[in-house]
Amino acid sequence: MAQIFHPSTNTLSRVSIFGILFLLVGGLFVMAEIYRSPYVTKATVVRDQPVQFSHEHHVAGLGIDCRYCHTTVEKSSFAGLPPTETCMSCHSQIWTNAKLLEPVRESYRTGNPIKWTRVHDLPDFVYFNHSIHVAKGIGCESCHGRVDKMPLMSKANTLQMEWCLNCHRNPEKFIRPRDEVFTMGYVPAEDQSVLGPKLVHDYKVNIRQLTNCSICHR
Repeated sequence: MAQIFHPSTNTLSRVSIFGILFLLVGGLFVMAEIYRSPYVTKATVVRDQPVQFSHEHHVAGLGIDCRYCHTTVEKSSFAGLPPTETCMSCHSQIWTNAKLLEPVRESYRTGNPIKWTRVHDLPDFVYFNHSIHVAKGIGCESCHGRVDKMPLMSKANTLQMEWCLNCHRNPEKFIRPRDEVFTMGYVPAEDQSVLGPKLVHDYKVNIRQLTNCSICHR
């Protein structure tokens, strides 16, 4: 029987099969990168706010502690947003006529809260508790980044599950002494590979429990 296909067809078939596999793998890689990109995660993207509040000025410039504005961070799942009265405790005395702060003064006059845009806004199916992280020695900087260097606030990290799991699986790499939780630019006094496991033990961090689905998904 005469040969139907030219011998070069074998090569063409192989190239086609490997080409399709390459395109599939490449497509999955591109999709994964898009999923992690600022376009999806909004990481490093500055959000519009009713008042262009500068953490850099207030934290680095004036030395204001995180807890002065975020009053419930040590005792609640929610860190808390400062009421207008907190802002006016200073701005009734300084920058009293600044156009930039008119929304703050209007809020104080009318009693209507300022409608801030959430920057770190997790999905409804994710449960996050600020107080337990603070109690276990996880610094604000670990999740929120160097806010003392942010003229305008943006997410420093993706806050996606793989990012959270990186810490939950290896808390010894990120844990710090409790009195350093609110310190920006924290540098451990000793080798973190030695200090981390010690603090994990001292603070009774259960690593096996940290990777249980029900910890974050309830």
